[in-house]
Amino acid sequence: MGKINVTEDIKYIGVDDLSLDLFEGQYRIPEGVSYNSYIILDDKVAVMDTVESAFRDEWLSNVEAALGGRKPDYLVVQHMEPDHSGNVEAFLAKYADCTVICSAKAVPLFKRFFESDYESRIKVVGEGDTLPLGRHTLQFLLAPMVHWPEVMVTYDQHDKILFSADAFGKFGALSKEDENDEGWACEARRYYFNICGKYGNMVQGLLKKIAKLEVSTICPLHGPVLSDDLGYYIGLYDTWSKYEAETEGVFIAFCSLHGNTGKAANILADALREKGVKVSVADLSRDDLHEAVEDAFRYDRMVLAAPTYDGGLMPIMEDFINHLRIKAYQNRKVAFIENGSWAPVSGKKMREAMEAMKNITIVDPLVTVESTVKPATIEKLKELAGALA
Repeated sequence: MGKINVTEDIKYIGVDDLSLDLFEGQYRIPEGVSYNSYIILDDKVAVMDTVESAFRDEWLSNVEAALGGRKPDYLVVQHMEPDHSGNVEAFLAKYADCTVICSAKAVPLFKRFFESDYESRIKVVGEGDTLPLGRHTLQFLLAPMVHWPEVMVTYDQHDKILFSADAFGKFGALSKEDENDEGWACEARRYYFNICGKYGNMVQGLLKKIAKLEVSTICPLHGPVLSDDLGYYIGLYDTWSKYEAETEGVFIAFCSLHGNTGKAANILADALREKGVKVSVADLSRDDLHEAVEDAFRYDRMVLAAPTYDGGLMPIMEDFINHLRIKAYQNRKVAFIENGSWAPVSGKKMREAMEAMKNITIVDPLVTVESTVKPATIEKLKELAGALA
């Protein structure tokens, strides 16, 4: 991966991780993930971020090959998360004259992640500060909480390139890109909502800064370099960070103890499809929870279907709703299907949880499955389909 040229002076020196099964210990990545790093070769040489520590030797070899016998002058640390700062110590040990460029909020994190605080080797930059390399001048823009407080992005004024840190990233190793027929948005969406989703207002702040720049290429810390139709990628980020729906349709998330709640959910899905409504259905007990979070944000309407369990809500549905709460789910229409054999309360519990979120419109009727789906239940489901459509 170290031989990719972004431009004549800028080379990709990152690595692919095909061994990791869970990103951040929770997100499934069957197609792996890339840890991106770049080098700018000018009168002065700047390396943009390092990679996960497990790939030290491969990455340092990429750096050395790109340098071609030269020495780096600067290491720009845009983000201190370990998958990007994991080789700071190894790099600074190898290149003893290199200066670290970072934000003020990154400085305390050096003391937490590394044996040395590197205070004498750090140059702090703030909003709008520049660093001349020769033909290239780097301009730094602070991007707090996208998605850590110390994050900054870097704009190369010469080649009009935005080094965007974790913004515009996606899951999937670069060596797998040609095998992915779902396009950029699928795994970029799951990445965004599960990792950055809580910080929409901060992402909006960054987008406003980007709008003032002439950007020809975006170089994120995960996923492919973006250079074609940047309006598409930026437009999606604008939609996502405003918590607006990307797709008109209904997402149905269900869990089921003995199959009856799931049956009701699928009857509703069929009734909606008959009305020409786009529908996505997830069985929370079997499907990827974080893909369900992605679809909840993607669609403008959602139905939650769950049985009563121990006088409350089935735990997996409770967990899903909690994920939505953590990621600031809002601005949607939501309906409910509940099930119970003697004292159904799951509908009440789900409604209370969703009403506590911002700008949630409840769609009635609440459909109650009394143990099994009966003709009267089907009629109620058709009524709900009409209300949702």
